[in-house]
Amino acid sequence: MPALSSTMTEGKIVSWEKSPGDKVERGETVVVVESDKADMDVESFNEGYLATIVVPAGETAPVGATIALIAETEAEIEQAKQQATSSQPAAAPTAAPTAAPTAAPTAAPAPVAAVAETASRSNGRTVVSPRARKLAKDLKVDLSALQGSGPYGRIVAEDVEAVAGAVSPPAPVFTPAPVAAKPAPAAKPAPVAAPAPVVPGQVAPLTTLQQAVVRNMVASMQAPTYRVGYTITTDNFDALYKQIKSKGVTVTAMLAKAVAVTLQKHPLLNASYTDAGIAYPSAINIAVAVAMPDGGLITPVLQNADKMDIYSLSRSWKDLVDRARAKQLQPQEYNTGTFSISNLGMFGVDRFDAILPPGQGSILAVGASRPQVVATEDGMMGVRRQMQVNITCDHRVVYGAHAAAFLQDLAQLIETNPQSLTL
Repeated sequence: MPALSSTMTEGKIVSWEKSPGDKVERGETVVVVESDKADMDVESFNEGYLATIVVPAGETAPVGATIALIAETEAEIEQAKQQATSSQPAAAPTAAPTAAPTAAPTAAPAPVAAVAETASRSNGRTVVSPRARKLAKDLKVDLSALQGSGPYGRIVAEDVEAVAGAVSPPAPVFTPAPVAAKPAPAAKPAPVAAPAPVVPGQVAPLTTLQQAVVRNMVASMQAPTYRVGYTITTDNFDALYKQIKSKGVTVTAMLAKAVAVTLQKHPLLNASYTDAGIAYPSAINIAVAVAMPDGGLITPVLQNADKMDIYSLSRSWKDLVDRARAKQLQPQEYNTGTFSISNLGMFGVDRFDAILPPGQGSILAVGASRPQVVATEDGMMGVRRQMQVNITCDHRVVYGAHAAAFLQDLAQLIETNPQSLTL
Protein backbone atom coordinates (compact mmCIF):
# COMPACT_ATOMS: atom_id res chain seq x y z
CA MET A 1 0.00 0.00 0.00
CA PRO A 2 2.04 2.99 -1.16
CA ALA A 3 2.43 6.13 0.89
CA LEU A 4 2.07 9.55 -0.69
CA SER A 5 5.09 11.66 0.28
CA SER A 6 6.61 15.03 -0.57
CA THR A 7 10.28 15.40 -1.56
CA MET A 8 10.71 18.98 -0.33
CA THR A 9 12.39 20.00 2.92
CA GLU A 10 9.04 21.23 4.14
CA GLY A 11 5.74 21.94 2.43
CA LYS A 12 2.30 23.22 3.28
CA ILE A 13 -0.72 21.37 1.96
CA VAL A 14 -2.68 23.92 -0.07
CA SER A 15 -5.54 21.69 -1.21
CA TRP A 16 -6.44 18.07 -1.85
CA GLU A 17 -7.67 17.48 -5.41
CA LYS A 18 -8.99 14.05 -4.42
CA SER A 19 -11.14 12.92 -1.51
CA PRO A 20 -10.81 9.68 0.47
CA GLY A 21 -12.27 6.84 -1.55
CA ASP A 22 -11.71 8.52 -4.94
CA LYS A 23 -10.08 6.59 -7.78
CA VAL A 24 -6.57 7.80 -8.58
CA GLU A 25 -4.94 7.30 -11.98
CA ARG A 26 -1.22 7.15 -12.56
CA GLY A 27 0.12 10.65 -13.26
CA GLU A 28 -3.04 12.33 -11.94
CA THR A 29 -2.74 15.32 -9.59
CA VAL A 30 -3.72 14.34 -6.07
CA VAL A 31 -2.68 17.32 -3.94
CA VAL A 32 -1.26 20.84 -4.30
CA VAL A 33 1.69 21.61 -2.01
CA GLU A 34 3.15 25.04 -1.25
CA SER A 35 6.94 25.05 -1.38
CA ASP A 36 9.20 28.00 -0.57
CA LYS A 37 8.35 29.87 -3.75
CA ALA A 38 5.51 28.16 -5.62
CA ASP A 39 2.50 25.86 -5.46
CA MET A 40 3.40 22.43 -6.83
CA ASP A 41 1.09 19.76 -8.26
CA VAL A 42 1.84 16.39 -6.64
CA GLU A 43 1.08 13.50 -8.99
CA SER A 44 0.53 9.83 -8.24
CA PHE A 45 2.96 7.28 -9.66
CA ASN A 46 0.49 4.45 -8.99
CA GLU A 47 -3.11 3.60 -9.74
CA GLY A 48 -5.41 2.94 -6.85
CA TYR A 49 -7.77 4.61 -4.40
CA LEU A 50 -7.03 7.48 -2.03
CA ALA A 51 -7.65 5.61 1.19
CA THR A 52 -6.99 8.22 3.85
CA ILE A 53 -5.49 11.70 4.21
CA VAL A 54 -2.89 11.98 6.99
CA VAL A 55 -2.07 15.70 6.64
CA PRO A 56 -5.15 17.85 5.91
CA ALA A 57 -5.15 21.05 3.87
CA GLY A 58 -3.62 24.03 5.65
CA GLU A 59 -1.08 22.00 7.63
CA THR A 60 2.65 21.56 7.06
CA ALA A 61 4.58 18.32 6.54
CA PRO A 62 8.36 17.82 6.85
CA VAL A 63 10.45 15.99 4.29
CA GLY A 64 9.72 12.27 4.05
CA ALA A 65 6.49 12.49 6.00
CA THR A 66 3.48 10.50 4.84
CA ILE A 67 0.65 12.82 3.86
CA ALA A 68 -1.79 10.18 2.57
CA LEU A 69 -2.13 6.47 1.81
CA ILE A 70 -3.23 4.98 -1.50
CA ALA A 71 -4.77 1.52 -1.59
CA GLU A 72 -4.41 -0.68 -4.64
CA THR A 73 -8.00 -1.92 -4.42
CA GLU A 74 -11.22 -0.73 -2.79
CA ALA A 75 -11.07 -3.71 -0.47
CA GLU A 76 -7.82 -2.44 1.05
CA ILE A 77 -9.13 1.06 1.87
CA GLU A 78 -10.26 0.11 5.37
CA GLN A 79 -6.97 -1.65 6.03
CA ALA A 80 -5.09 1.51 5.01
CA LYS A 81 -7.18 3.64 7.37
CA GLN A 82 -6.37 1.31 10.25
CA GLN A 83 -2.69 1.37 9.30
CA ALA A 84 -2.64 5.17 9.32
CA THR A 85 -4.37 5.29 12.71
CA SER A 86 -2.09 2.74 14.33
CA SER A 87 1.08 4.28 12.89
CA GLN A 88 0.46 7.78 14.25
CA PRO A 89 1.12 8.45 17.95
CA ALA A 90 -1.80 10.01 19.76
CA ALA A 91 0.33 12.90 21.04
CA ALA A 92 1.83 13.76 17.67
CA PRO A 93 1.36 17.46 16.76
CA THR A 94 -0.87 18.07 13.77
CA ALA A 95 1.66 20.36 12.07
CA ALA A 96 4.41 17.73 12.11
CA PRO A 97 3.17 14.33 10.89
CA THR A 98 5.15 11.21 11.68
CA ALA A 99 7.42 9.42 9.28
CA ALA A 100 5.94 7.12 6.63
CA PRO A 101 4.43 3.98 8.20
CA THR A 102 5.47 0.50 7.14
CA ALA A 103 2.86 -1.34 5.10
CA ALA A 104 4.02 -4.93 5.67
CA PRO A 105 7.24 -6.79 6.43
CA THR A 106 7.53 -7.89 2.81
CA ALA A 107 6.70 -4.61 1.10
CA ALA A 108 7.76 -1.18 2.36
CA PRO A 109 5.70 1.85 1.28
CA ALA A 110 6.90 3.48 -1.90
CA PRO A 111 6.41 7.14 -2.81
CA VAL A 112 3.81 7.43 -5.54
CA ALA A 113 4.00 11.17 -6.19
CA ALA A 114 6.44 14.02 -5.95
CA VAL A 115 6.43 17.77 -6.35
CA ALA A 116 6.34 19.15 -9.88
CA GLU A 117 10.07 19.36 -10.48
CA THR A 118 10.61 15.67 -9.71
CA ALA A 119 7.29 14.36 -10.96
CA SER A 120 8.19 15.65 -14.39
CA ARG A 121 10.78 12.93 -14.93
CA SER A 122 9.39 10.63 -17.57
CA ASN A 123 10.51 7.19 -16.32
CA GLY A 124 9.42 5.85 -19.71
CA ARG A 125 6.00 7.49 -19.76
CA THR A 126 4.52 10.68 -21.12
CA VAL A 127 4.30 13.26 -18.34
CA VAL A 128 1.77 16.04 -18.71
CA SER A 129 1.12 19.00 -16.44
CA PRO A 130 -2.46 19.17 -15.12
CA ARG A 131 -2.94 22.50 -16.87
CA ALA A 132 -1.81 21.04 -20.20
CA ARG A 133 -3.99 17.95 -19.76
CA LYS A 134 -7.11 20.06 -19.21
CA LEU A 135 -6.25 22.32 -22.13
CA ALA A 136 -5.67 19.32 -24.41
CA LYS A 137 -9.06 17.92 -23.46
CA ASP A 138 -10.78 21.24 -24.19
CA LEU A 139 -8.99 21.71 -27.53
CA LYS A 140 -9.14 18.01 -28.50
CA VAL A 141 -5.38 17.61 -28.86
CA ASP A 142 -3.78 14.17 -28.88
CA LEU A 143 -1.12 14.30 -26.15
CA SER A 144 0.64 11.17 -27.39
CA ALA A 145 1.74 13.05 -30.51
CA LEU A 146 3.33 15.94 -28.62
CA GLN A 147 6.97 16.48 -27.73
CA GLY A 148 7.19 18.18 -24.33
CA SER A 149 9.31 21.32 -23.97
CA GLY A 150 9.08 21.50 -20.18
CA PRO A 151 11.58 20.14 -17.64
CA TYR A 152 12.65 16.56 -18.43
CA GLY A 153 10.34 16.51 -21.46
CA ARG A 154 7.19 17.37 -19.52
CA ILE A 155 4.31 18.48 -21.77
CA VAL A 156 3.20 21.96 -20.69
CA ALA A 157 0.28 24.16 -21.73
CA GLU A 158 2.34 26.06 -24.30
CA ASP A 159 3.02 22.82 -26.20
CA VAL A 160 -0.72 22.18 -26.49
CA GLU A 161 -1.42 25.78 -27.53
CA ALA A 162 1.23 25.68 -30.25
CA VAL A 163 -0.30 22.56 -31.83
CA ALA A 164 -3.92 23.64 -31.49
CA GLY A 165 -3.30 27.19 -32.63
CA ALA A 166 -5.11 28.49 -29.58
CA VAL A 167 -2.66 31.38 -29.38
CA SER A 168 0.14 32.56 -31.59
CA PRO A 169 3.39 31.00 -30.40
CA PRO A 170 6.02 33.51 -29.24
CA ALA A 171 9.03 34.31 -31.34
CA PRO A 172 11.71 31.61 -31.04
CA VAL A 173 14.30 32.40 -28.41
CA PHE A 174 17.42 30.73 -27.13
CA THR A 175 16.09 29.62 -23.79
CA PRO A 176 15.62 26.20 -22.25
CA ALA A 177 12.13 27.09 -21.04
CA PRO A 178 9.21 28.13 -23.28
CA VAL A 179 8.13 31.76 -23.34
CA ALA A 180 4.38 32.16 -23.22
CA ALA A 181 2.91 35.00 -25.26
CA LYS A 182 -0.11 35.03 -22.96
CA PRO A 183 -1.70 32.68 -20.42
CA ALA A 184 -3.53 29.60 -21.61
CA PRO A 185 -7.20 30.44 -22.15
CA ALA A 186 -8.47 27.38 -20.27
CA ALA A 187 -6.19 27.80 -17.26
CA LYS A 188 -7.18 29.61 -14.11
CA PRO A 189 -4.44 31.17 -11.99
CA ALA A 190 -3.94 29.74 -8.56
CA PRO A 191 -5.45 31.86 -5.79
CA VAL A 192 -2.95 34.20 -4.16
CA ALA A 193 -3.19 34.47 -0.42
CA ALA A 194 -4.05 37.93 0.82
CA PRO A 195 -1.63 39.57 3.27
CA ALA A 196 -2.39 38.66 6.87
CA PRO A 197 -4.22 41.45 8.68
CA VAL A 198 -2.06 43.50 11.02
CA VAL A 199 -3.21 43.10 14.61
CA PRO A 200 -1.52 45.50 17.06
CA GLY A 201 0.00 43.71 20.03
CA GLN A 202 0.17 40.31 18.33
CA VAL A 203 2.93 38.44 16.49
CA ALA A 204 2.12 37.51 12.88
CA PRO A 205 3.67 34.16 11.89
CA LEU A 206 5.95 34.15 8.84
CA THR A 207 4.66 32.66 5.61
CA THR A 208 6.54 29.83 3.94
CA LEU A 209 7.99 32.32 1.45
CA GLN A 210 9.07 34.72 4.20
CA GLN A 211 10.78 31.89 6.05
CA ALA A 212 12.71 31.03 2.87
CA VAL A 213 13.79 34.67 2.50
CA VAL A 214 15.02 34.69 6.10
CA ARG A 215 17.11 31.56 5.55
CA ASN A 216 18.61 32.95 2.35
CA MET A 217 19.45 36.31 3.90
CA VAL A 218 21.12 34.70 6.90
CA ALA A 219 23.17 32.54 4.52
CA SER A 220 24.08 35.63 2.49
CA MET A 221 25.67 37.30 5.50
CA GLN A 222 28.38 34.64 5.50
CA ALA A 223 29.91 36.09 2.31
CA PRO A 224 32.43 38.96 2.52
CA THR A 225 30.75 41.64 0.42
CA TYR A 226 31.43 45.23 -0.59
CA ARG A 227 29.58 47.83 -2.67
CA VAL A 228 30.49 50.14 -5.53
CA GLY A 229 28.27 52.98 -6.75
CA TYR A 230 28.02 54.65 -10.16
CA THR A 231 25.97 57.47 -11.72
CA ILE A 232 24.54 56.76 -15.17
CA THR A 233 22.99 59.34 -17.50
CA THR A 234 19.79 57.89 -18.95
CA ASP A 235 18.57 60.48 -21.50
CA ASN A 236 19.14 58.23 -24.52
CA PHE A 237 17.95 55.14 -22.64
CA ASP A 238 14.72 56.90 -21.62
CA ALA A 239 14.16 58.17 -25.17
CA LEU A 240 14.50 54.64 -26.53
CA TYR A 241 12.02 53.34 -23.96
CA LYS A 242 9.44 55.89 -25.09
CA GLN A 243 9.88 54.72 -28.68
CA ILE A 244 9.39 51.00 -28.03
CA LYS A 245 7.12 51.08 -24.97
CA SER A 246 4.04 50.66 -27.18
CA LYS A 247 5.43 47.31 -28.37
CA GLY A 248 5.25 45.88 -24.86
CA VAL A 249 8.85 46.56 -23.89
CA THR A 250 9.46 47.19 -20.19
CA VAL A 251 12.23 49.08 -18.41
CA THR A 252 13.06 45.91 -16.49
CA ALA A 253 13.64 43.98 -19.71
CA MET A 254 15.82 46.80 -21.07
CA LEU A 255 17.92 46.88 -17.90
CA ALA A 256 18.23 43.08 -17.88
CA LYS A 257 19.31 43.08 -21.51
CA ALA A 258 21.87 45.85 -20.90
CA VAL A 259 23.31 44.01 -17.90
CA ALA A 260 23.42 40.69 -19.76
CA VAL A 261 25.21 42.17 -22.77
CA THR A 262 27.75 43.84 -20.48
CA LEU A 263 28.32 40.57 -18.61
CA GLN A 264 29.52 39.03 -21.88
CA LYS A 265 32.61 41.22 -21.48
CA HIS A 266 32.90 40.57 -17.74
CA PRO A 267 32.31 36.85 -17.07
CA LEU A 268 33.80 37.18 -13.58
CA LEU A 269 30.76 39.26 -12.53
CA ASN A 270 28.57 36.35 -13.64
CA ALA A 271 30.57 33.82 -11.61
CA SER A 272 30.16 32.62 -8.03
CA TYR A 273 32.25 31.20 -5.22
CA THR A 274 32.37 27.49 -4.38
CA ASP A 275 34.62 25.50 -2.04
CA ALA A 276 36.30 24.04 -5.14
CA GLY A 277 36.98 27.45 -6.69
CA ILE A 278 35.23 30.04 -8.87
CA ALA A 279 32.30 28.63 -10.81
CA TYR A 280 31.70 30.13 -14.28
CA PRO A 281 28.14 29.39 -15.50
CA SER A 282 27.57 28.39 -19.11
CA ALA A 283 24.72 30.90 -19.45
CA ILE A 284 23.86 34.44 -18.42
CA ASN A 285 20.62 34.19 -16.45
CA ILE A 286 19.36 37.46 -15.01
CA ALA A 287 17.25 37.18 -11.84
CA VAL A 288 15.08 40.19 -10.97
CA ALA A 289 13.55 40.66 -7.53
CA VAL A 290 9.74 40.84 -7.40
CA ALA A 291 7.70 41.60 -4.26
CA MET A 292 4.92 39.10 -3.54
CA PRO A 293 1.42 40.24 -2.52
CA ASP A 294 1.35 38.06 0.59
CA GLY A 295 4.82 39.03 1.81
CA GLY A 296 8.40 38.13 0.88
CA LEU A 297 9.96 38.29 -2.54
CA ILE A 298 10.90 36.00 -5.40
CA THR A 299 13.44 36.33 -8.19
CA PRO A 300 12.07 35.14 -11.56
CA VAL A 301 14.92 34.37 -13.96
CA LEU A 302 15.32 35.55 -17.54
CA GLN A 303 17.24 32.63 -19.01
CA ASN A 304 20.00 33.42 -21.52
CA ALA A 305 19.05 37.09 -21.41
CA ASP A 306 22.03 38.11 -23.53
CA LYS A 307 20.79 35.99 -26.46
CA MET A 308 17.13 37.03 -26.41
CA ASP A 309 15.79 40.01 -28.34
CA ILE A 310 14.28 42.79 -26.26
CA TYR A 311 10.71 42.04 -27.36
CA SER A 312 10.86 38.34 -26.44
CA LEU A 313 12.59 39.28 -23.21
CA SER A 314 9.74 41.64 -22.31
CA ARG A 315 7.10 39.01 -23.10
CA SER A 316 8.97 36.48 -21.03
CA TRP A 317 9.27 38.89 -18.12
CA LYS A 318 5.55 39.67 -18.09
CA ASP A 319 4.72 35.98 -18.13
CA LEU A 320 7.19 35.24 -15.32
CA VAL A 321 5.82 38.02 -13.10
CA ASP A 322 2.20 36.96 -13.67
CA ARG A 323 2.95 33.35 -12.81
CA ALA A 324 5.22 34.31 -9.90
CA ARG A 325 2.43 36.26 -8.22
CA ALA A 326 0.06 33.36 -8.90
CA LYS A 327 2.69 31.01 -7.38
CA GLN A 328 2.93 28.95 -10.56
CA LEU A 329 6.66 29.17 -11.30
CA GLN A 330 8.72 26.00 -11.68
CA PRO A 331 11.94 25.84 -9.58
CA GLN A 332 14.24 26.35 -12.58
CA GLU A 333 12.38 29.61 -13.25
CA TYR A 334 13.42 31.19 -9.95
CA ASN A 335 16.55 29.43 -8.66
CA THR A 336 18.88 29.44 -11.70
CA GLY A 337 19.94 33.10 -11.69
CA THR A 338 23.62 33.89 -12.18
CA PHE A 339 23.34 37.67 -11.65
CA SER A 340 20.56 39.60 -9.89
CA ILE A 341 18.93 43.00 -10.31
CA SER A 342 16.87 44.76 -7.66
CA ASN A 343 15.06 47.83 -8.99
CA LEU A 344 13.33 50.20 -6.56
CA GLY A 345 13.42 53.11 -8.98
CA MET A 346 9.68 52.84 -9.68
CA PHE A 347 9.11 53.82 -6.04
CA GLY A 348 11.21 56.96 -6.41
CA VAL A 349 14.13 55.55 -4.40
CA ASP A 350 17.36 57.43 -5.18
CA ARG A 351 19.86 54.80 -4.07
CA PHE A 352 20.04 51.68 -1.90
CA ASP A 353 22.21 48.65 -1.24
CA ALA A 354 21.09 45.11 -2.11
CA ILE A 355 21.98 41.95 -0.19
CA LEU A 356 23.91 39.37 -2.19
CA PRO A 357 21.80 36.26 -2.97
CA PRO A 358 23.31 32.89 -2.00
CA GLY A 359 25.10 31.17 -4.86
CA GLN A 360 25.76 34.36 -6.85
CA GLY A 361 28.70 36.73 -7.06
CA SER A 362 26.95 40.05 -7.74
CA ILE A 363 23.65 41.93 -7.48
CA LEU A 364 22.87 45.37 -8.93
CA ALA A 365 20.64 47.83 -7.04
CA VAL A 366 18.97 50.33 -9.40
CA GLY A 367 17.55 53.67 -8.24
CA ALA A 368 15.19 56.11 -9.94
CA SER A 369 16.15 58.15 -13.01
CA ARG A 370 15.81 61.86 -12.12
CA PRO A 371 16.61 65.17 -13.85
CA GLN A 372 19.82 66.67 -12.48
CA VAL A 373 21.68 69.91 -13.14
CA VAL A 374 25.14 68.96 -14.42
CA ALA A 375 28.12 70.48 -16.19
CA THR A 376 27.96 69.58 -19.89
CA GLU A 377 30.86 68.67 -22.16
CA ASP A 378 31.10 72.24 -23.49
CA GLY A 379 31.57 73.69 -20.00
CA MET A 380 27.99 74.93 -19.68
CA MET A 381 25.25 73.93 -17.25
CA GLY A 382 22.48 71.64 -18.40
CA VAL A 383 19.81 69.22 -17.21
CA ARG A 384 20.41 65.50 -17.63
CA ARG A 385 18.42 62.52 -16.38
CA GLN A 386 20.60 60.34 -14.16
CA MET A 387 20.20 57.26 -12.02
CA GLN A 388 22.31 55.83 -9.22
CA VAL A 389 23.29 52.16 -9.30
CA ASN A 390 25.11 50.23 -6.57
CA ILE A 391 26.59 46.81 -7.12
CA THR A 392 27.14 44.38 -4.24
CA CYS A 393 29.88 41.80 -4.89
CA ASP A 394 31.39 38.78 -3.21
CA HIS A 395 35.00 39.80 -2.57
CA ARG A 396 36.11 36.17 -2.81
CA VAL A 397 35.27 36.33 -6.52
CA VAL A 398 35.05 39.94 -7.68
CA TYR A 399 37.53 42.64 -6.72
CA GLY A 400 36.80 46.35 -6.72
CA ALA A 401 38.53 47.02 -10.04
CA HIS A 402 36.42 44.30 -11.71
CA ALA A 403 33.18 45.80 -10.38
CA ALA A 404 34.22 49.31 -11.44
CA ALA A 405 35.09 48.16 -14.97
CA PHE A 406 31.73 46.42 -15.30
CA LEU A 407 29.82 49.52 -14.17
CA GLN A 408 31.84 51.70 -16.54
CA ASP A 409 30.96 49.52 -19.53
CA LEU A 410 27.30 49.27 -18.44
CA ALA A 411 27.12 53.06 -18.21
CA GLN A 412 28.71 53.49 -21.63
CA LEU A 413 26.15 51.14 -23.19
CA ILE A 414 23.16 52.87 -21.55
CA GLU A 415 24.45 56.38 -22.19
CA THR A 416 25.85 56.17 -25.71
CA ASN A 417 24.48 53.10 -27.45
CA PRO A 418 21.13 51.93 -26.02
CA GLN A 419 19.82 51.33 -29.56
CA SER A 420 22.00 48.22 -29.69
CA LEU A 421 19.61 46.62 -27.19
CA THR A 422 16.99 46.34 -29.95
CA LEU A 423 19.28 44.46 -32.36
